[in-house]
Amino acid sequence: MRHPFRIALFAVAFAAAALGIARPAAAAQTAPEFDGIEAWQNSKPLTMKQLRGKVVLIDFWTYSCINCLRTLPHVTRWYDQYKDKGLVVIGVHSPEFPFEKQEANVREAIARYHITYPVAQDNDLATWDAWDNKYWPAEYLVDQRGNVVAHHYGEGNYAEMENAIRTLLGLPRLADGKAEMDKDAPDFAQLGSPEMYFGSDRSENNASPEGARTGTRDFTAPSRLDLNRFALVGRWEIGRENASLVGASGEIRLHFKAKKVHMVASANDPVTLEVLVDGKPQAPVTVQKSMLYTLFDGDGYKDHVLTIKVPKANFHAFTFTFG
Repeated sequence: MRHPFRIALFAVAFAAAALGIARPAAAAQTAPEFDGIEAWQNSKPLTMKQLRGKVVLIDFWTYSCINCLRTLPHVTRWYDQYKDKGLVVIGVHSPEFPFEKQEANVREAIARYHITYPVAQDNDLATWDAWDNKYWPAEYLVDQRGNVVAHHYGEGNYAEMENAIRTLLGLPRLADGKAEMDKDAPDFAQLGSPEMYFGSDRSENNASPEGARTGTRDFTAPSRLDLNRFALVGRWEIGRENASLVGASGEIRLHFKAKKVHMVASANDPVTLEVLVDGKPQAPVTVQKSMLYTLFDGDGYKDHVLTIKVPKANFHAFTFTFG
């Protein structure tokens, strides 16, 4: 379990990850070794010492993080395009939630997102700490001598990172018109909602008058739900990481400003959610596996009220994220 300082730091990190922060390393720094890796996927165990002579891209990610998932297509493309020219990509999977530590869940995510490069399961965040990392996603570029020469926090700046990779590989830089643009990223200037957590450890957006402290009780929604607030309706148990429906049925109501709404959720048995936006029915969403689900995909960054109707108990909500 992470101590309170780290929890607060990670909450700040998600905001920074959405914006994207990139810069070259201030001075040559020897890349730290992988530490405390629980398991390796797509590879036998590797060390940075073994990889001397290669250009190495380290990608810190976790499979329920929407910022990481929007970055993955770029990372996987770089691997496919440059692996035969001397690039090694290592995904360091550093979990946020306990279910992300389960090897079967990680293997399934690797298959779902077509990741073929090595992935190290950093379940206790030992490698995260060794690299003094603070964000999901984060990329670190290591040269053939084992020095960290550039790093990038968050989404975006894909052209800059690709050109840095090409330079180390002895390839010409891509012209501006040919460099990959970040076509799928949200417009963060218009996105009006932050990530929201259901668990008591990081709950800041729960508007139910019964409060966000741990425990089981009956919840109600206020008559008016302010922007960037959500409310539970029905009997729920609040844990440190999530909210679990214990009543026969329940609801979640959310006031947001975004183009897309995602939820990290799971259920003991498959449960089909009824989703309404401004009272209008949307496509139902069936939840069981512990992962990120898309609840709404709109046509602009607009102010909406979303209602989720949950028809049975043992549904677990972790976070809302937006795009």
